[in-house]
Amino acid sequence: MRLILLGPPGAGKGTQAQRLVEKHGIVQLSTGDMLRAAVAAGTPVGLKAKSIMEAGQLVPDEVVVAIIADRIGQPDASKGFVLDGFPRTVPQAEALDKLLADRGLKLDAVIELKVDEGILLKRIETRVAEMTARGEKVRSDDKPEVLKGRLDAYRAQTAPLAGYYDAKGMLRSVDGMAPVDQVTAALDGILKPSKTA
Repeated sequence: MRLILLGPPGAGKGTQAQRLVEKHGIVQLSTGDMLRAAVAAGTPVGLKAKSIMEAGQLVPDEVVVAIIADRIGQPDASKGFVLDGFPRTVPQAEALDKLLADRGLKLDAVIELKVDEGILLKRIETRVAEMTARGEKVRSDDKPEVLKGRLDAYRAQTAPLAGYYDAKGMLRSVDGMAPVDQVTAALDGILKPSKTA
């Protein structure tokens, strides 16, 4: 099963991706996590991405596509994967289509988590407050002012992906503002007919 979860930052893609991983035995491919790992490891890609990410901007396509290409080829991704945070642009989606086709693979579904941005900002502010209360380090890209910039970037660059995948007949939408368990149930309903490995 190969899936893409679309939705703005804070829409719950990571939470739902984790549940899909547990239920279907696939891996979560989060470009954010992979890039943060590269930053922490001080790799050339990580150093290049660090200042861009701290400013809340998007990392260049060629860097992200290279990371995804390597990751999809790893043994634990052979049963399938859920992409969380990629593709972010139509050119990235086209690069992913080519990458998968070159490997004889295809996507099973593209699911958009639709959200209300005003409520989303409040959700992020609450998450930051909870992390701070627990003594956890708040990532720079979780700060509300950075999120506002990321939402602007999402609307301009990533929202057109819904049209791209809808034109291919692949897009399904779920109310991302619903309680977490209801969102999970909606995803299960979408994925039930296409239980391919």
